[in-house]
Amino acid sequence: MTGIDGCLAEAMAVPGARGASLVDWTSGLTLGAVGEAPEGDHESAAADAAELARLAFENGAFTSATPDNGPVEDLIITARGSYHLMRFVQTSFDSSVFLYLWLDRAEANLAVALFRLKDLTARLVPA
Repeated sequence: MTGIDGCLAEAMAVPGARGASLVDWTSGLTLGAVGEAPEGDHESAAADAAELARLAFENGAFTSATPDNGPVEDLIITARGSYHLMRFVQTSFDSSVFLYLWLDRAEANLAVALFRLKDLTARLVPA
């Protein structure tokens, strides 16, 4: 199991990482943050990202009761110069946390970043 600080430090080791935070999507509060933040403010970025996460997570079009589909795992936002990745932390209880990673598009590899976030969130909370 990895703690919040360790998880965020490892997230910043992802090639192209500019900033990372752990966010509660129900409140929009930052549980921890490192590096830079879009627009220069981790709290504002967390609140904006939480709004998107909440919309996706609560939207029936993205979730289904069928065995093949479960809750939303990732959100990927691509912008001209950056990627914004949000990976929901899966727990045995009702979790409302996601790991948010902001990447420089010129330096990042989206596939590598997604695999690294999946690994990080799996180690953040014991199954």
